Amino acid sequence: MTIIVKNKHTLLYKEFKFRCCVGKNNFSKKKIEGDKKTPIGIFDLGYLFYRADRFKRPFTKLKIIKIKKNMGWCNDSNYRKYNRIIKINKNIRHEKLFRKDYKYDFIIPIKYNYQKVIPGNGSAIFIHLTKNYKPTAGCIAISKKDFLILIKLINKNTKIRILK
Repeated sequence: MTIIVKNKHTLLYKEFKFRCCVGKNNFSKKKIEGDKKTPIGIFDLGYLFYRADRFKRPFTKLKIIKIKKNMGWCNDSNYRKYNRIIKINKNIRHEKLFRKDYKYDFIIPIKYNYQKVIPGNGSAIFIHLTKNYKPTAGCIAISKKDFLILIKLINKNTKIRILK
């Protein structure tokens, strides 16, 4: 089955309809790092990452990884691990996963620019949490309640289709 991001406010999965938000500058077929656009296409999903210090292990068929304080997602197009999880290093630009706010308490990486990584074409595209549905930097965000429903329904073979 496929998760469908129908528009900038609607995410569908089977008979479920969830409110969502996307990149501040909407969608793009030609995403570049920092453009605040959500990439258009069909993508695989990564593992579920979660904050074990804030929540008990959620029920899901996805592989689960606990977010540690030293975890980051590389958005430095000059580094060899661009668009990959890294151990935080102040000399490498990255998205910190262990945040003070709630947004990354649960995240699922969207495997955009992932198989054959092209530096500068965008990184750290996630499904993550929102409370206010304000536009993101390119990710897709849903409420915690909806996220916990979604992860019970999907599995490692689920894809996400992001429409315009």
